[in-house]
Amino acid sequence: MLMQPRKVKHRKWQKRPKGGIETRGTTLAFGSFGLKALEPSWITARQLEAARKAITRYIQRGGKVWIRIFPDKPVTKKPPEVTLGGGKGAVSHYVFPVRPGRVMFEMDGVTEEQAREALRLAAHKLPVKTRFVKKQ
Repeated sequence: MLMQPRKVKHRKWQKRPKGGIETRGTTLAFGSFGLKALEPSWITARQLEAARKAITRYIQRGGKVWIRIFPDKPVTKKPPEVTLGGGKGAVSHYVFPVRPGRVMFEMDGVTEEQAREALRLAAHKLPVKTRFVKKQ
């Protein structure tokens, strides 16, 4: 089941680029191991779900996984070969704009080797370079 908001204040958003390094969600809050983004990108709900499935399949439902990001930014798309005018397109999918330093996934209840491999498999599903982090 893809993640998307149940109810939104504004159905369509303007594209506002926000650069820089992440200031929130940069440390582990729930688990002992995590996956941290090293570059900026938009993470779609499909990519998040694919990464989540990769983690849960590898750890065979052992341990616990937290997804620290939620795709709530709507992305609109107009159909192909449509001329200019006619307003903004319909919402096609939702994304989460990730900036460097954001912890995206956390895990606990598994060994470090299991967590490292599970998060490596998840990182292959994401469009950003990532780093494995563990609680000090």
